[in-house]
Amino acid sequence: MSESLDPRPNLIGLSRPQLVAAMAEIGEKPFRAKQIWHWLYHRGESDFAAMSSIAKTMQAKLAEHFVVRRPTVERALLSADTTRKWLLRFEDGQEAETVYIPDGDEERGAACVSTQVGCTLTCRFCHTGTQMLVRNLTAAEIVGQVMVARDTLGEWPTPDDVGRKLSNVVVMGMGEPLYNFENVATALEIVMDGEGIGISRRRITLSTSGVVPMMRECGARLGVNLAVSLHAVTDELRDRLMPINKKYPLKELIQACRDYPGASNARRITFEYILLKGVNDSPADARALLALIRGLPAKFNLIPFNPWPGSEFESPEIRSVKAFSDILQDAGYSAPIRLPRGRDILAACGQLRSASQREKASRAKARAAAGIPDEHEAPGPL
Repeated sequence: MSESLDPRPNLIGLSRPQLVAAMAEIGEKPFRAKQIWHWLYHRGESDFAAMSSIAKTMQAKLAEHFVVRRPTVERALLSADTTRKWLLRFEDGQEAETVYIPDGDEERGAACVSTQVGCTLTCRFCHTGTQMLVRNLTAAEIVGQVMVARDTLGEWPTPDDVGRKLSNVVVMGMGEPLYNFENVATALEIVMDGEGIGISRRRITLSTSGVVPMMRECGARLGVNLAVSLHAVTDELRDRLMPINKKYPLKELIQACRDYPGASNARRITFEYILLKGVNDSPADARALLALIRGLPAKFNLIPFNPWPGSEFESPEIRSVKAFSDILQDAGYSAPIRLPRGRDILAACGQLRSASQREKASRAKARAAAGIPDEHEAPGPL
């Protein structure tokens, strides 16, 4: 059920020019936007009354016209391997999931952020794809996920690069980011801003399933690292696994990778490859993969399939995964096997799906078994 919407605009998610314009609308000069930017993104402050460098009369004026709002943490889960997952609720009651994945030494880690509620792509191996697209997330809702992660990790004010725990951002959560590019771009420009959150573009990776027309614009405007969800080496198999391939087949996708601005041996394109037992994990598949990307500055992330309820696929044998990796590495490519993180809380790659959707589906199934029509469910929060 939707919540009542606050009519005051949220300052989180506004670009610098938009924030300047918002201040102009209430009769304030551009320097005010710079002050507020510092409080929002360097200090992480959400209470105007705590913005001590701003006069109290101005604090009251800001509170009258604006809000500073993060997504609400509906549920927080901590995996046995210290991966964290948050189910976040937005102002209209919709929800999405965000994950924090610690690196091996657990001193640093990456926030895996979502860009849509649900997904339109229906990839057959992905749990998120079983949840239909509801809507795009706003820039505020995307950057807000990074801010929620930093809230939990206690990283305000912004630490220097040496001391920070949340060191990387991967745009690999729920949704296809290049189908929501303007909001994603605005959010990432805020995340990259050196006077705020200050995460370098070198530490940000955007993952796409292959929205070919938007890939060049992404590279030109943002210059972030590109990851491509590949998962198959023939159009026939990729059509079956990833319906987007019917619109943008492998030839077009690989050419878009070759044309990606800034791609080089120093900034290689990452090809994500989920290994499905008996489907795409043979030595012949590995050799065909090498032929497909020949000449590209590339590296691979090999991801053994992470099971989820109702999936038709199985995880491959570890010896098959190791043999696949060895073939790629023997050819001179980096091809690490990504051990699943957060499987026990359904936070691993391909497992994200709004928990509210799972629970609603369970309730619907129970109602159907009891012969109760859907419309008899009382609305209300979970």
